[in-house]
Amino acid sequence: MKSKILVFLLVILFIASFLRLWRLGEVPISPDWDEVSLGYNAYSIVQTGRDEYGKFLPVVLRSYDDYKPALYSYLAIPSVKIFGLNTWAVRLPSAVFGILTVLATFFLVKELFKRNDIALVSSFFLAVSPWHIQFSRVAFESNVGLALNVFAILFLLRSLNKNIFLFLSILFAALSLYVYQSEKVFTPLIFLAILLIYKREFLLKPKKFLVGAFILGIVISLPMLSFLISNKNSLERARGVSIFSEQVSRVFAQRSLVDFQNKDLLGSFFDNRRIFFTKSIVSGYLSHYDLNWLFIRGDLGRHHAPNMALLYLFELPFVLVGIYKLSQYRDKKVKWLIFLWFLIAPVPASITSGVPHAVRTLNFLPTFQIFSALGLLSFLAFAKNFSKYALVALSILFVFNFYYFLDQYFVQQNFYTAKDWQYGYKETIAELSKIQNKYDKIIISNQPPMDQSYMFFLFYLKYDPSTYQKLGQYASGGFRENHKFDKYEFRPINWSHELKDGKTLFVGRDGDIQGGQELFRIYYPDGAVAMKIAK
Repeated sequence: MKSKILVFLLVILFIASFLRLWRLGEVPISPDWDEVSLGYNAYSIVQTGRDEYGKFLPVVLRSYDDYKPALYSYLAIPSVKIFGLNTWAVRLPSAVFGILTVLATFFLVKELFKRNDIALVSSFFLAVSPWHIQFSRVAFESNVGLALNVFAILFLLRSLNKNIFLFLSILFAALSLYVYQSEKVFTPLIFLAILLIYKREFLLKPKKFLVGAFILGIVISLPMLSFLISNKNSLERARGVSIFSEQVSRVFAQRSLVDFQNKDLLGSFFDNRRIFFTKSIVSGYLSHYDLNWLFIRGDLGRHHAPNMALLYLFELPFVLVGIYKLSQYRDKKVKWLIFLWFLIAPVPASITSGVPHAVRTLNFLPTFQIFSALGLLSFLAFAKNFSKYALVALSILFVFNFYYFLDQYFVQQNFYTAKDWQYGYKETIAELSKIQNKYDKIIISNQPPMDQSYMFFLFYLKYDPSTYQKLGQYASGGFRENHKFDKYEFRPINWSHELKDGKTLFVGRDGDIQGGQELFRIYYPDGAVAMKIAK
């Protein structure tokens, strides 16, 4: 690699590192319930070799009965062991993998286009991407899944010239199955697409490499496959967010019965689950190409900075130009690979509710950045023949858009999105620690928006995992289920029926505590009440 290219790449990696590591434990303002669950289970495994429910070295975490792949918790073990159980340590693996994805994108794009300029600009766009930064700074497993997929695709392409890379590719692809549910759909599809595009090259490979790689993939995937087959609850989370839920089936069964009773043949035809599912899948799939979602609105508050979407608005024309330029690209295999990647990315999310969804489609990256790079370089090649002012105007537009994002993310986010990030538990627990010895029992609400409050207490108290495992194995783990440990009890608070004996503390929101003697209030940054402590 030429020294000039290396310097540019190092600068990009420095930018990526700074944007992903600076104030990592403070912005966003609080870990959400999934982050504390992943962190506490990492803490539990490093302490005892078992998760919160006493399962020895699990490949899947039962967690809140959503059965999430366990790889992220294992990746968090070193940082939790070294730095302790805290937000920074739990988020660090995601930040590191985010930085590595920027590096992998450079080599992947260079492998595809054989051009350093496209590779550098693509990796730079990913380094400063609002979408990628958002999920590189929180313990979201999808970010690690994206990194593993980019490396898997890179090494699969490298294996066209050097067979040994095929094993590395299979290793990363198989590991992605252990990190996030969407990878179970996306990874096989993108691999199938690449194998079809380069089928001639792979058919010419020595069979021992193909067979060896296949066996390696099966061996690594076997524990996950075995769990999926043997555990009837393994797809509980997938069923919960799927459009094929039992609730939908019951609705259509009722509609069909009414149509039959009314002898409404046309109604019977349209009140058909197959028609509904087809429309929902197509609608869900296409929703991820909504420019408003991508460039203006975004979706949930935890998925983007305030008043920002997933991509910079200034990127829009470059994305469109880049798509056109790629469609004219001479190498049909490269063209097909990137376009198929772009088309496959929303498939896992298309059968779920709550679409479009930024987490389940994170595998869109870095295709948008590749389009932006192609569009920008085409614009620069065109503009230099006319006026230097075009470059100046473009630079000003980028700086403004980038600075606006930095302000929204690092300055405004904690003020506006504290509720989305379930803020208040750390501060509440700190206050409780000062007075709890005076009381026999502490009742904490587990009703919305305090769902899974028990896990926040386990996390911030660094509660002994071996002690909790004896209790946790009998808990259901489901949303808003009741939990107990020590003097803490997590359940709905029915204020009018509670025993107010002066020896019990209550922790909840405004709707939970409607009287009594308030001892302390925790406030959101905007001044609204987050939690109350009362007796």
